[in-house]
Amino acid sequence: MATMDLRHGAPALARLGAGALAALSDREAQALAWLWEFWALPHQLPPSGDWRTWVILGGRGAGKTRAGAEWVRAQVEGARPRDKGRCSRVALVADTLDQAREVMVMGESGILACSPPDRRPRWLATRRMLVWPNGAQAQLFSAHDPESLRGPQFDCAWADELGKWSKAQATWDMLQFGLRLGADPRACVTTTPRDAAALRDLLAAEGTATTHAPTQANRANLAPGFLQEVERRYAGTRQGRQELDGVMLAGAEDALWTPAMIARAQGLVPPAAYDRVVVGVDPAVSGREGRDSTGIVAVGAVTRGQPGDWRAWVIEDATVATGSPDAWGRAVASAARRHGASRVYAEANQGGDLVAHVLRGLDPFLPVESVHARASKGLRAEPVAHLYERGQVGHARGLGLLEDQMARMTRRGWEGRGSPDRLDAAVWALHAALLAPAWREPSARLL
Repeated sequence: MATMDLRHGAPALARLGAGALAALSDREAQALAWLWEFWALPHQLPPSGDWRTWVILGGRGAGKTRAGAEWVRAQVEGARPRDKGRCSRVALVADTLDQAREVMVMGESGILACSPPDRRPRWLATRRMLVWPNGAQAQLFSAHDPESLRGPQFDCAWADELGKWSKAQATWDMLQFGLRLGADPRACVTTTPRDAAALRDLLAAEGTATTHAPTQANRANLAPGFLQEVERRYAGTRQGRQELDGVMLAGAEDALWTPAMIARAQGLVPPAAYDRVVVGVDPAVSGREGRDSTGIVAVGAVTRGQPGDWRAWVIEDATVATGSPDAWGRAVASAARRHGASRVYAEANQGGDLVAHVLRGLDPFLPVESVHARASKGLRAEPVAHLYERGQVGHARGLGLLEDQMARMTRRGWEGRGSPDRLDAAVWALHAALLAPAWREPSARLL
């Protein structure tokens, strides 16, 4: 044990086998359970270097809370139970006091559960405070009350789920004013990534270090049924990329598609069969940067009854990251055959007749209609977004990249990088599937 590297030592012990455990004394075996560096995953240990704030971004169940609790332990504990640690005044901040108590203090991965018996702090409920045997204290605060952080001072802080704090910027600012004790006051932030201004600014700030992990990284400590169910339901979706992959997803403040609209689309149950399937295409015929993908989106529609009762489902995003006409042409033809599409709608603004020529050259029987954009991307997208507001559009799984583009489209236009190839293709297809028939127009030329 003396020569073993304690950081992420569990895999090494597993390789050594049961004999390595048998060689430990009783005291060593008992102590091993509490040696966090031995058991921790790479994203759960603080990065090296000079940083003021360590942000742990991760999916649900990725072990963020345990990492935060163990980091607090490492700051306040000394070599022996009553020895002083490097810190003695800690701020524990969550969105509410209840969440701070139930997750950060009392939770299965909270401070009390992580502390060995001889170092376990006492919980003083009336003072909302933990007190360690060496005198160190941790006080709870709520992001609903930033002013409660005015006055107290700290030498370290743990902030949990900052991405969903109700008054994130004001609370974080007040916390920074209070981090003024000791030679090197630091903070640890554990959060599922959300597109909140305070979190974006923190990640971009000088002095911020980041570690990241998806839910899968901590699968050994999660119920198999949980992983199977959430991956079945959310893998490949925008929500899954945020909540499971721990990816920071950007979205415009005045986006045409809100998270609620996208979530609603994901929950719309598809029919057994469609009345019509169409494929929308936004071809990459230009060589300029950001236009190296061809958007290819298949949409199925049920158009029985009144137009207000019609429904459409985005059933596949078959976008290909290439500007080669032959490559994207074959991908379009394949998608049309795969879904039995009645027609392909291909934007012809950039390539003119090239698009139809390429597609008909690959499949002479492919029903292709060239469509021409006469309005801005934002104006073209707005009536389609309205269909989502009405609950008339559903999404299949695996559309996370398309949903990311939706979150960056506003009435003013596209606010992301490059071009929204996937979204443009989806707009053409959904217009052809629902809007054009309802408006009694033969094509999408009014867009």
